[in-house]
Amino acid sequence: MIQLQPELINLLQLAYSAERAASFAYQGHAAVVKLQEEKESIYQIELDEWEHRAEVLKIMQSYNIPISRWYEMKYFIIGKIISMSCYLIGWFMPMYFAGRLESGNVNEYYRMIDLFHQLNITKHDAILTEMGLKEKEHEIYFLNKIKQHKWLPFFEKVFNWGNSKSFNSVNENELK
Repeated sequence: MIQLQPELINLLQLAYSAERAASFAYQGHAAVVKLQEEKESIYQIELDEWEHRAEVLKIMQSYNIPISRWYEMKYFIIGKIISMSCYLIGWFMPMYFAGRLESGNVNEYYRMIDLFHQLNITKHDAILTEMGLKEKEHEIYFLNKIKQHKWLPFFEKVFNWGNSKSFNSVNENELK
């Protein structure tokens, strides 16, 4: 059995649990938006996150990586809190922070590829790339929903993500 790097093991465990948190958050998010089209789009993003969780689990199982009980508990609580908070804070902040989170998630999947490559493992490249690109699609979706909002310049300055700042270097044209 190949011994994976601790960083890679941690990234896989984290991604597995965080995808569930995101799914929970999107349930609340979809419930509070008014337009049916937005509800459907956010629901599809939730389904994508559940699919990513399943794919990460397959990779983990192939290397006998255990699910982190700590991450499962932590991200379960975070996901549920975010989901409930959507009912209290309006639409802008959930859209903003969802886009910001998705922007960082892109990097996690590409970092996993890099770490696998250090071990000369390329068999996960396609699925990890696909998931990274899907996270970029999610980032773009949320950014497009808020890019004209009056609060975006302030949030971009404070939280370092928005119209002119991303946490990844994936170009939107790579998605086509």
